[in-house]
Amino acid sequence: MRIGLALAATLFVNVAFAQESQQPAEPSEAQKAAEAATPARMPRELLKPPKSHQIASPITDRFALRVSYFAPSVDTLLRLDRTTGQAGTELLAEDDLGMEDKPNQARVEMIFRLRERNRLRVDYFKLTRFGDKVITRTINFGDQTFFVNERAQTSIDYRSLGLTYTRSVYLSERFEVGAGLGIALLEGKAKGEVRARNVKEEEDGVAPYPTFALDGTWRISKRWSFNARAQTFTAHLDDFTGSLSDYHGDLQYRWRKNFTFGLGYTSLRIRAESKSLNDQSGKFNQDIQGPEFFIRASF
Repeated sequence: MRIGLALAATLFVNVAFAQESQQPAEPSEAQKAAEAATPARMPRELLKPPKSHQIASPITDRFALRVSYFAPSVDTLLRLDRTTGQAGTELLAEDDLGMEDKPNQARVEMIFRLRERNRLRVDYFKLTRFGDKVITRTINFGDQTFFVNERAQTSIDYRSLGLTYTRSVYLSERFEVGAGLGIALLEGKAKGEVRARNVKEEEDGVAPYPTFALDGTWRISKRWSFNARAQTFTAHLDDFTGSLSDYHGDLQYRWRKNFTFGLGYTSLRIRAESKSLNDQSGKFNQDIQGPEFFIRASF
C-alpha cells in the first residue's frame, strides 16, 4: 500500500513539473522594456509582402543592364566659323554633305539602386557618320572653302556619357516617381576635306551639361511595366547658348525573373551655339529620335 502511494505521488509530481515547464516563462523587466521600445509597424508595412515574395520589376531591381538596338532619324544643322570671326555656311549635314539620316545604332545603360529609394543611371551613346558627296553650292567650313562641284569627304562623331541620380519621392509596390540631377558629358568632332586639292578642316570640342531629371515606373501587372523619364537643361551665357533634352518611354515584358525585353521611343535634342572671339565659334543642332528594341538583365 505504501509502495502504491509513493508511486502515485511520484507520478503526480512528474506530471505537474512537465505542465509547469510547458508554460511560457514570465518575461523579465529587460524584455518588457525592449518590447516597449520597439516601434509599432504601420498598417501598410503589415500588408507589404516579405522581400523574398516581392514581384520582380524595375521597382525592386537592385541592378540592371540594358542593351538597345536604336533606329533613329537624325537631323543635323552645322556651322563652323572662321577664326577671324566671319560666319561660316550653315549646313544640313544629311542634305548638303550626304550623311546617313537613319543609322542603325546601339545604346548601353546601367542602373544601380542604392538602398531603397536612390538610383544611379549610367548611359552611353555614340553616333559616327560619314559623308561623300559632290557639293552643289559653295561652302565656307571653318578657314576653308569648298567650291561647287567639288567632291567633299566629311564626318561627324558624336558621343555622350550620362550620369543621373534620382531619389524616389513616391514609392509603392506598383508605382515609383523619382526626381534628381544629372550630368551629360558631350563630345563632338567634325571633319571635312577635298582630297583633290588637299584641303582639310577639322574641329572638336567637349562640354558638360547638367540636367534636371524626372523618372517614373508603373508596374501594370506581374510581367508588364511602363517606364518613362525626362531630362532637360538650358544655359544662356555671354558668348554661349545651349540646351539638352532627353526623353524616353518604354513598355517592358518580364519574361523571366532576371530577364526582360521591351520596346521604347527616345528623343535626344542638342542645341549649342558659340560666339566666342577667343576660340572657334560655330553652331551645332542635332535631333535624334526614333524607336528602340532592348533586352534587359537585372537582379
